[in-house]
Amino acid sequence: LLRSKRRWVLSTIELQEEMEVEYPFKITTVKNYIITGQSLTFVISGDGVHDGLFSIDDVTGDVYVHKKVDREEKEIYHITFDVWDESANTKMDRELSFDVQVKDLNDNAPMFTNIMKIVSVDENTAEGFLPASMEFKDKDKEKTINSTVSISVVSQNPAEPKINVTQIDDRMARLTFKGCFDYDKAKQFKVKVTASDHGKPPLSTTEVITLNIVNKNNNAPKFKQKQYEVEAVEMTTHDDILRIAVEDKDAPNTDGWKAKYYFISGNEEEIYSLRTDPKTNECILSVVKEKNYNQNTLVNLTIGAENVEPLSICKDNKLIKDPKLLPPPDSVNVTVKMLDTNDAPVFEKYTDEVYQVEESEPGQVLYTPKVQDIDSPNVRFVMVEDPAGWMSLDEKTGKITTIKKMDRESPFVDENNIYRVVFAAIDDGTPPATSTCTIKVHLKDINDNTPKLVNSSMIFCDNKVIKIMVPAEDSDAEPYSGPFIFTLTGDKTLKRLWKLDPSLERGNYSIPLLIQDKQNMIGHETLEVEVCDCGGGNACVRTINPLSTNVSDAAIGTISLGLLLFLILLVIFVCNQPKRNFQSFEDQGQQSLIHYNEEGMSVDCKVS
Repeated sequence: LLRSKRRWVLSTIELQEEMEVEYPFKITTVKNYIITGQSLTFVISGDGVHDGLFSIDDVTGDVYVHKKVDREEKEIYHITFDVWDESANTKMDRELSFDVQVKDLNDNAPMFTNIMKIVSVDENTAEGFLPASMEFKDKDKEKTINSTVSISVVSQNPAEPKINVTQIDDRMARLTFKGCFDYDKAKQFKVKVTASDHGKPPLSTTEVITLNIVNKNNNAPKFKQKQYEVEAVEMTTHDDILRIAVEDKDAPNTDGWKAKYYFISGNEEEIYSLRTDPKTNECILSVVKEKNYNQNTLVNLTIGAENVEPLSICKDNKLIKDPKLLPPPDSVNVTVKMLDTNDAPVFEKYTDEVYQVEESEPGQVLYTPKVQDIDSPNVRFVMVEDPAGWMSLDEKTGKITTIKKMDRESPFVDENNIYRVVFAAIDDGTPPATSTCTIKVHLKDINDNTPKLVNSSMIFCDNKVIKIMVPAEDSDAEPYSGPFIFTLTGDKTLKRLWKLDPSLERGNYSIPLLIQDKQNMIGHETLEVEVCDCGGGNACVRTINPLSTNVSDAAIGTISLGLLLFLILLVIFVCNQPKRNFQSFEDQGQQSLIHYNEEGMSVDCKVS
């Protein structure tokens, strides 16, 4: 540090870090070669001065460092100094300063700041980058050879596949490999990596990365046998008719060990199914669809096996995943003997319909079935349901013939006019097999039922009404039922006498009627009518309340005896009279109009 033309010349002082010297060590001298003959005093202050790192000889101006400095702690020290005239006790110049620059020394080895020391690697990982990365740094001065770091693989065990390291930038690197891993050969790798700087001499740091290989599917399942034989019965489903074992060298209960099975050929009709037993890894063969075989039949099935996880193999240190380049899956042949059983007879139609007019003469062939039975040539027929007993069945041919007239109005005929007949065909197999057929006989209605009175007896309340309704019904359907025409029988005397008037005596009357339906079918009915006093209701009053009197017992006896004699004489008189008949009205009703009789003269107890 020099002064020129009364000005101080400032410069930066370089100080090597970590110097192996005797301390205090002189690093520079502050001098002024122009000023002479004066007594000067030098004073410094600033970075490191108060800490005792730097000092100055106040007489000579020598600047000292008292211990090693570390650039990584502080690279530049800023120091201020003053020069005093000791005799005048004044500053010679304004306050000035200088810098102490610490020179870098390669005293720091590279460090791994973030490194994956234990890594899991899938066995089927394609060559290239591994999931093992590392970050590093060097504390020495940046962008110098002392902080420039290179990463390398020092060693690995096992030696194959070859593992390297690729440096991403000046602070990150990642492991790579060429070839493929084989879990069966090596389950773990130890890789030693080194980070080295370029200083002189270079410094380095070493770490070990452990690669744990995760077992994947590099072994295809193999069938323990190549041929199986099994039996099954036709027309039935069977679960687990056969178990087929495989072996797989991959780790148990992983997707690379679990097998899945498929049909290569033989199951075009999808009669069989395959599933995997999750515990044993076996193939389970089942029959899931019924099929009829005319005789014992051999069915040849070819079954393949593969794993849930796609297969990949390491061959000649190359990973192969392409199915076209992989070996074909293992297969097994299964022969299923389908046993023919006695099949039931087969009707051409299991439900058929025929049409018949009711009340047709018996002896008509109603139905003849068509039946086939491949297993049994002899078939017999039996009647299962004929609730009305109208049919006969030929045991050999199955021909159904009527033996009675069929009535549509029978309770065995449903609301749709259908009578059901069920019969069965039974073969002579062992055991015998049976099929049934249902015949629906549709019965057409005819006018075979005359109209009838709904109620054959009625009450005529002479103290209330002068007419009564006479309802009728017909079991036939349209157009063989109502509306009805009501007339009295053709007896002229009846027509003349059946004229009711208010003086009609109370009693029971029998009225013969003719009821004609829509198709002129005539029914003969007798209506019983009781003429009586209904009081305040709609039924005849049957009891008479006794009169309350004060007549003596002798008087009552005399009255009773007189009454009895009067009744006897009245009966004798009536019975000796000639018989008179009622006669119905000559006028007739039309269509559904209702006619009512008028009061007449007769007092007879019965109309005939």
